[in-house]
Amino acid sequence: MKDTQTSIPFMKMHGLGNDFVVIDSRGHGRVDAALAMAMADRHRGVGYDQLAEITTPPGAAADLHLTFWNSDGSQSAACGNATRCIAAWEMARRGTDALTITTDRGTLFARDAGDGMTSVNMGAPLLDWAEVPLAEAMDTLRLPIEGAPVATGMGNPHCTFFVDDVAAVDLATRGAAMEHHPLFPERTNVQFVQVIGPDQLRMRVWERGAGVTLASGSSSCAVAVAAARRGLTGRRVRIDLDGGTLDVDWRDDGVWMTGPVAYVFDGVWHG
Repeated sequence: MKDTQTSIPFMKMHGLGNDFVVIDSRGHGRVDAALAMAMADRHRGVGYDQLAEITTPPGAAADLHLTFWNSDGSQSAACGNATRCIAAWEMARRGTDALTITTDRGTLFARDAGDGMTSVNMGAPLLDWAEVPLAEAMDTLRLPIEGAPVATGMGNPHCTFFVDDVAAVDLATRGAAMEHHPLFPERTNVQFVQVIGPDQLRMRVWERGAGVTLASGSSSCAVAVAAARRGLTGRRVRIDLDGGTLDVDWRDDGVWMTGPVAYVFDGVWHG
């Protein structure tokens, strides 16, 4: 075992099987790309869909700051399920039912929704091509790609395809190809969605920098926005993912996402 000074305590959490390593860096060292990639290895490391680092927010207006890392060492400005998991843990630790969180996406608000559920306001969706961002000016409601997907920004880019049968989609092949489509200069998350009813969707997701995941919070928010913009659903929907169900409500103050969280175990990384 290496010197304990190099040891890094961490937590393992998941939201609907969308799993995370969480490192509380308040008073400790910073995470870098090399550490993120080493811990991501499910055979030689810990394994995760995203890594979230907690740090002290700049200023006194928020309770904590979150930075998100993908398994390939890249960063993301948003990770909805990780935000919910950490919010639930921090609210329990503080004995409160509300929390203010800063991220590279902006300031987010979380609350205890009762019955083991946690809600996070993921902010207003970004609907202009330059904000998503896309490589050139175009209508984000129907991209000039086969299948006419919708582009949405939630602090990270999303590309949403509406299909007749999500089970028939070769998610790994199509998701990997679309992640690197030239219309998305920062790559993109990719969702395939089946409309079940006016307030219910079935979604499968390929996450930028992570691959196929059982669930994705920011993707769920993007899909709810895309479906409402297309007139396929209302602004409040239930989204059934491979790992479970999230409720998403696109309100005037932002896109609220509600669902269960799970704290799995504590560990120590000896890097």
